[in-house]
Amino acid sequence: MSDTLTNAEFAILSLLAEAPRHGYEIERTIEERGMRDWTEIGFSSIYFLLKKLEKRGLAERTGGKTASPREPKTFRLTQAGHALHGERTRRAIAEPERLYPALLLGLANWPVLGSEGGGAALAARAAALDDAASLVEERCAAQAPLPAFVEAIFDYSLTMIAAERAWLDRARNTLEGTMEKIDFRKHLKTLYNPPADRFEIVDVPPLTYFMIDGSGDPNTAPAYAEAVETLYAASYTLKFMSKAVQSRDYVVPPLEGLWWAEDMTSFVTRQKEKWSWTMMIMIPDFLDRATVERAMEAAAKKKALPVLGRLRVEQLEEGKSVQIMHVGPYDAEGPVLKRLHEEFLPANGLAERGRHHEIYLGDPRKTAPDKLKTVLRQPVRER
Repeated sequence: MSDTLTNAEFAILSLLAEAPRHGYEIERTIEERGMRDWTEIGFSSIYFLLKKLEKRGLAERTGGKTASPREPKTFRLTQAGHALHGERTRRAIAEPERLYPALLLGLANWPVLGSEGGGAALAARAAALDDAASLVEERCAAQAPLPAFVEAIFDYSLTMIAAERAWLDRARNTLEGTMEKIDFRKHLKTLYNPPADRFEIVDVPPLTYFMIDGSGDPNTAPAYAEAVETLYAASYTLKFMSKAVQSRDYVVPPLEGLWWAEDMTSFVTRQKEKWSWTMMIMIPDFLDRATVERAMEAAAKKKALPVLGRLRVEQLEEGKSVQIMHVGPYDAEGPVLKRLHEEFLPANGLAERGRHHEIYLGDPRKTAPDKLKTVLRQPVRER
């Protein structure tokens, strides 16, 4: 007689080793212990497996062949069944089993999916592992207190899931490291890198932004700092969500601002307390509204943001605009704006249309004032 057993046969043999059982009892025990999730029984026919074990002389009916057909057929292990069960148990614990998971073949074919498809598949596997861990924990808690050897079964399952999850995190960092990270300052170079020595006319396409409105001196108004903090919180949450869900990574676009006042000369004179503003950060066009809204909700859960209720998503259509790169302190913009409005626009038959727009390419906390770069843009129309 062969001493080989499939894992499904070994599972049924193990249940009969505990006590004689009929098919219904075996099925109920399998469900109670969740054995379909951690053995290879799957949805195999219990009676088919019992007949195989009986045919091999490893199990027998307790009532013999003459048992009433109306009575449940109870099975128990034979002497040969007990012997093989003991040996198979020893080998199962003592001998590491070499596995060939389909995952390895999937990784071997990574180029077929590419970074985007492969990254999405890894993200789905990570979510499935998290769900599996939660299920095992729930079943363990539901059956407590447990004998030490049963507790070891649950602990092994959770340890293996945690080990694969740790491997998966490393693999994603490695494999998704090859994912192209979009930098919009390079991708939209004509919008973010105008010349510094002259004004240029550009056609700005419609772009979607996170926006927050406010007023007052940006250096002293608490509302301004709160608006900027909220914009970055939402934008970074969206970036990480894009990478995890869509496998598309990007550099968070720079902070931008629309500025206006009842008397526009206050910009030349730098009377900041009279300014109104809309601070904003661009949203990539490959992210849909539902994803953006989920990011806003997630940002709200992470941190209390006082002005989150004023955060909105809006498309800005500027069209024909004049812009220049200003290099230097923000307070040195006045002469450049004066030259734009009093010289360049009239000389080219243009008039202002829409609000003054600034794009901040440097961090004033880390960059010397004379090296700060700011795109100054003004939407225009023909006179």
